[in-house]
Amino acid sequence: MGIEHLDDAGVYRLTDDIALVQTIDFFTPIVDDPFSFGQIAAANALSDVYAMGGKPLTAMNMVAFPIKNMDRAILAEILKGGYSKVQESGALLVGGHSIEDSDIKYGLSVTGVVHPNKILTNARARPGDRLVLTKPLGTGIIATALKGGMASQEAMTKITESMATLNRVASEVMVEVGVNACTDITGFGFLGHASEMAIASDVGIVIQSQSVPIFPQAEEYASMGMVPGGTGRNRDFAACKVEISGHVPDIKMDILYDAQTSGGLLISVKGKRVEMLLEQLHSKGVQWTTVIGEVLEGPKGRVVLQ
Repeated sequence: MGIEHLDDAGVYRLTDDIALVQTIDFFTPIVDDPFSFGQIAAANALSDVYAMGGKPLTAMNMVAFPIKNMDRAILAEILKGGYSKVQESGALLVGGHSIEDSDIKYGLSVTGVVHPNKILTNARARPGDRLVLTKPLGTGIIATALKGGMASQEAMTKITESMATLNRVASEVMVEVGVNACTDITGFGFLGHASEMAIASDVGIVIQSQSVPIFPQAEEYASMGMVPGGTGRNRDFAACKVEISGHVPDIKMDILYDAQTSGGLLISVKGKRVEMLLEQLHSKGVQWTTVIGEVLEGPKGRVVLQ
């Protein structure tokens, strides 16, 4: 499994029972605290393995740092934050690579495993499935408000906690329940990743926009113009695949296109299993989990917002 359907990770079969899951991701800081940044960057990279139904085995640090101009203690805190999430995932940190750079960048290269018959992909959503989202949207907008000195401490605390939360439990539950398809919501935004699922699965997706969970204050900051540049690029990329049925405010559209960091899982599950999935996720602390739409026969390759 490679880049054909823009899946979250590559998968390579080793034996009849074992396949490797491989991914890499890194970026510049989106929060001020270096330890939290390390946690978020690591959780974001690990998420791609979880989205494929896999278990992380090893991780390698990817670091760029202005070592001549910045305190090494900051680098140490970033690495400690990342290591804490690697440990939480049950994987081993086996090394990595660093370069000197004018901008801080950090992330992980992650290798995991999955049974070849239990791989989850974005290409197997089926008509009649319900769509479940496990984390709220709006991290990009709130992080932009932080850079502009506008974000409240409460808003930053909420998104930092969410972004640093591994998708491990959500992944384990969906594998146990048995679902048809999955992707994690990251840089292309909710509508970008949802449209990828619709195209890869050759189905139509209907989203109830009022049901999509959103972080408190995200709409307020979006209305103040605190919208990152990536949101506009996501809109340019996905708008031709999105239809609006009914009234969806422009501010809500900004949030639906908002580029996320370490977002939740978008899960496509048979209707008869959705209540079991929700019950188990809620009982294990994945509190924001919500049914936000359904999969239909058509319009194929398109997302319809209601």
